[in-house]
Amino acid sequence: MKPASFIYHAPRSLAEATTLLADLGDDAKILAGGQSLVAAMNFRLARPAALIDINKIATLDYVTLESTTLRIGALARHAQFERPMTDDPVGALLPRVARHIAHLPIRTRGTFAGSLAHADPASEWCLVARTLDAEIVATSTRGERRIAAGDYFQGVFTTALRGDEILSEIRLPLLGPNWCGGFVEFSRRAGDFALSMCLALLRIERGRIVEARIGIGAAADRPLRIDAAEQALVGVAPEAAVFAAAGALAAKDVDPMSDLHASADYRRDLVSAMTRRALAQAIAP
Repeated sequence: MKPASFIYHAPRSLAEATTLLADLGDDAKILAGGQSLVAAMNFRLARPAALIDINKIATLDYVTLESTTLRIGALARHAQFERPMTDDPVGALLPRVARHIAHLPIRTRGTFAGSLAHADPASEWCLVARTLDAEIVATSTRGERRIAAGDYFQGVFTTALRGDEILSEIRLPLLGPNWCGGFVEFSRRAGDFALSMCLALLRIERGRIVEARIGIGAAADRPLRIDAAEQALVGVAPEAAVFAAAGALAAKDVDPMSDLHASADYRRDLVSAMTRRALAQAIAP
C-alpha cells in the first residue's frame, strides 16, 4: 500500500513548525517517529494533505533531569529509556516499561511524545504519564499550555491537544525515597498490543504502605487511576492477600472494552491479575 499524495514540510525550529500548523490547520499532521501515522497513511486510513516533519528540530531531542522532574522532548525515542535516566525509582521503572514496547526497530524510531499524541489505550507510555501525574506541554503560536495527564486523555485516540498545538515536552515527576514500582502487561505474543497492563507504585515506611498509585491501561478507552484500590492499600502491610483485594477492586472499578481480541469479562479478569502481579513485582527483591 502507498499513502495518498501530500505536501511535505521539514521545519528547522519549533516556531516554524507551529506557524505551519496554524496556517495549514486540520489538513496537516505532525511527523516525529511515524510508527503509527505512516502505517495509517499506507493503508489510507489517514490522508493528511500535508506532513510537518519535526525531526530536524534538534532542540526537541532531549531527556534531561531538572530538580525533581524528568523532562522529555518531543523527539526522545523509546530506546533512550532502556537504560536508567536517574537514581530515582522512576529511573528503574522506565526501562522495565520500555522493554514491552513493540519491537526493536519501532523502539529506535518511535517517540515517547508520539505515543502520548496518538493516545492509544494500549500505550505503555500513556499509562506511565497518567500514573505518575505527568504534565504535558503543548506549544502553538499562542505560546505554551500545560495539561495535567488526568485531563489530557479523553478517549480512544482522543486528547485535550488542540489542532494548532504540538506536544513539545512531557514532564515526569520523580518519586523520591521509599517508593518502589512494578509493571506487567499481558499480550498474546511478545511485541503485540497489550490486552491489559498495570503500573503499581508503592511508598513503604516501617513495613506499611503509606501511599499507593495503581494505573490500569489497555482495558478501557484511556489509562486510568484506580482510587478504590489505592485507598485500600494505604495503612496495611504489603502482602499477597492485600494485593489480591486490590486486584479485585481494580477489576470492579473498570469498564472494560470488548473487541475481537478479548471480551470485556476476559479483560476484567486480566485487570485483577495484572494488578496483583504488578504489586508483587513492586516489592520483589
